[in-house]
Amino acid sequence: MNKEKTSFIYVTYIRSTPEKVFEAITKPEIARRYWGHENISDWRPGSPWKHVRTNEQRTVNLVGEVVEVLPPTRLVITWADPAKAADPDSYSRVSFDIEAYEEMVRLTVTHDELEAGSGMAMGIQRGWPIVLSSLKSLLETGQGIDVFAKPKSEASGVCA
Repeated sequence: MNKEKTSFIYVTYIRSTPEKVFEAITKPEIARRYWGHENISDWRPGSPWKHVRTNEQRTVNLVGEVVEVLPPTRLVITWADPAKAADPDSYSRVSFDIEAYEEMVRLTVTHDELEAGSGMAMGIQRGWPIVLSSLKSLLETGQGIDVFAKPKSEASGVCA
């Protein structure tokens, strides 16, 4: 039985260059500054990549494969929970499309092939907006935002 799939598309505009946006996604030392994780790969089609939390344990939170690389305008990767990596059906796909737009960049992140209603899909829906906001902040101001921050209502245990 095939499970229903869903996708999310996020578009943001960043005062930067396509080269700097591409580097921010693919260079671990930059990604950790806005994401709290490092994206580690040699960024060649067919190569593995992993998303490593920059905590003491260096927890691998996500794994996948590089599907397509066209620096500085496009990157496509697969995406899965490491505990489910042996199941081909557990993988989703993320496409980063980066294009010059007047004096800025339009970054379109498409996360598709997600199982509808899954924990991963719900996490993606909440996660990408804050990660992309932090990326934008870092590239425009030199400082990312706390992607692990919780709304005050959650932090205090009060539901909104």
